[in-house]
Amino acid sequence: MANSDFLLKAAIKKVTEKLNEILVEKIEEATSIAQDAPEILKKEFDSLKESIIEEASRMEKAENIQDNEPKNTYQNHKIKNALSEIEDINKQIELFNKKINNQIK
Repeated sequence: MANSDFLLKAAIKKVTEKLNEILVEKIEEATSIAQDAPEILKKEFDSLKESIIEEASRMEKAENIQDNEPKNTYQNHKIKNALSEIEDINKQIELFNKKINNQIK
């Protein structure tokens, strides 16, 4: 056999050995991760569950605070009237600005 044949066979042998070594290593890593996955998922699920419960509690407290506030319909009516007047003033300002802009052009 020629030297090139030995070189080719040696290269194939060493590449195969290295690929097998890498494959075994990656399989071991995957096995380790697979063994840890249920515990990791359980911790994440527990954390999510706790945060959902906390958020529900905050929402319930906020709703209870709103329910306990007295309803003052007279004051609400005054606020609505004031907002309506503000909207009317804003419309008048817009019309005035349009007139000014048309005169400038």
